[in-house]
Amino acid sequence: MTEAHIPHPHIARRKVQKAALTSDEHVGFNGWLAVGISKGFGSMWAFYVLIFWMLGWMVLASIGFSIFKFDKYPFTFLLFLSNLVQLWALPVLAVGQQVLSRASDKQALQTYQDAEALLQLTDQIHKLIEANHKLTEEIHGAVSRQKA
Repeated sequence: MTEAHIPHPHIARRKVQKAALTSDEHVGFNGWLAVGISKGFGSMWAFYVLIFWMLGWMVLASIGFSIFKFDKYPFTFLLFLSNLVQLWALPVLAVGQQVLSRASDKQALQTYQDAEALLQLTDQIHKLIEANHKLTEEIHGAVSRQKA
């Protein structure tokens, strides 16, 4: 057998290239903050805080409590605050998701390149097995002919 093993070039690149991490994608303070807020808003604790906030306001409004003494409709202020939070959160969450998706794209590319290298190595292994099988049959035929 005269074929020398030549490692796939991606294997050498992969040894020096570290895995893509979300923490590598933070673009300055703004990116770091956007990712932190996105992760915070995406947690169950944020959900619990918002439920507690809404239930608290509903209870207080039901018993007639109002921040403003002249406010006949205490739910109005709650609606204003929730809309304000939504307007503030949407752009921040969009930036955070953009930063997180860049890291995800890099991870997907690394996985694709790894799979591509594995497919090429598997093809080489398959060719070597076929050559080995052919040589084994030739040896078996030669030994069979010598016995006869």
